[in-house]
Amino acid sequence: MAPLRFSANLSWLFPELPGLPARLRAAGSSGFEAVEVAWPYAEPPEALASAAREAGLRLVLINTPPGDQEKGEMGLGAVPGRQAAFREGLEQAVRYAKALGCPRIHLMAGRVPQGADRIAVKAEMEIVFLENLRHAAGVLAEENLVGLLEPINTRITDPQYFLDTPQQAAAILQKVGRPNLQLQMDIFHWQIMDGNLTGNIQEFLPIVGHVQVAQVPGRGEPSSPGELNFPYLFQLLEDEGYKGFVGCEYQPRGDTVEGLSWLRSYWDRRGHPKVASEGLHTTHMPPDSE
Repeated sequence: MAPLRFSANLSWLFPELPGLPARLRAAGSSGFEAVEVAWPYAEPPEALASAAREAGLRLVLINTPPGDQEKGEMGLGAVPGRQAAFREGLEQAVRYAKALGCPRIHLMAGRVPQGADRIAVKAEMEIVFLENLRHAAGVLAEENLVGLLEPINTRITDPQYFLDTPQQAAAILQKVGRPNLQLQMDIFHWQIMDGNLTGNIQEFLPIVGHVQVAQVPGRGEPSSPGELNFPYLFQLLEDEGYKGFVGCEYQPRGDTVEGLSWLRSYWDRRGHPKVASEGLHTTHMPPDSE
């Protein structure tokens, strides 16, 4: 069984450092070989690509743009009347993915419109989502990219989000029927919405293209107090033959590097090459080294 591969989510980790270039250096010096970032669009893609290369990192996941966040938008894929904006955002995401060598784009579904009843608009929103996903699958296929659908829990994190369970996402993927669209499994959200993680991981892992982790309910490090037994879950992913990346999408409870002791322990047990040959750096690059 191959060891899991972890990526640092730079939208969450190293919040003490300003800007993505500094966080890229910190991730590289902490032993990561891959990173992900929700929205890289404030930085020129060429500059990010250069910073990633210098840090010895590869980008493995970005999101489509959220839309107008001042109006409460959080993705546009399933939002009626925003199809043109979704396609423009998809084009921007593809440009960044190509420049960054990033193979996966999370196609954000978006929220139920303010004031609308979820049940009343579900059918219309699914029609819009299916239309946009079919278009996205074609665009992504031309660039050899993969699109991901991520259910986000509506009990704690985002009560208005349209896509909130793995069952709903899997059913939509089946209706679209495109091999370059896959499921993004955020264990934090799955536990909150449905539990039954062993059964759900075993059932849905064949269509999962990316995994993300955080403890429940506090969304801290996997080693922080909470409901989930991550050594068991990591072993389950290994046993089931998962070959993709596991994104560290959690809120550090203190210093990010000190909080990575759980990952250093995993790497040590599984023979991480940097542990064996170099040892892991435990300090990050200072912000003024940009």
